[in-house]
Amino acid sequence: QVQVVESGGGLVQAGGSLRLSCAASGITFSINSMGWHRQAPGKQRELVASVNSDGSNTHYEDFVKGRFAISRDNAKNTVDLQMNSLKPEDTAVYSCLIISKSGQHYWGQGTQVTVAS
Repeated sequence: QVQVVESGGGLVQAGGSLRLSCAASGITFSINSMGWHRQAPGKQRELVASVNSDGSNTHYEDFVKGRFAISRDNAKNTVDLQMNSLKPEDTAVYSCLIISKSGQHYWGQGTQVTVAS
């Protein structure tokens, strides 16, 4: 059974940094992309950043470009999100998504990030 577990969330002051980690276990298939999404209270879930199968291609939404960095370790089936220069509007539950090459989606439970002004 596939398990996707996030860690690293917490409370930070505006301008601070956090590093989120996502670890997947029970993987018996080829992973296509790995990414991070977030959902703020009262808002829809949105993509934050993603990385392709070999880590050679990354995508960032405009609202995090230059502040966040995504990285993956294929040997460990992990994907991290380094978040710098955090803003109060970055407050959300951050969830990890793993997409297999066959198109299956696997979500983690999410980790809360709160940025105080």
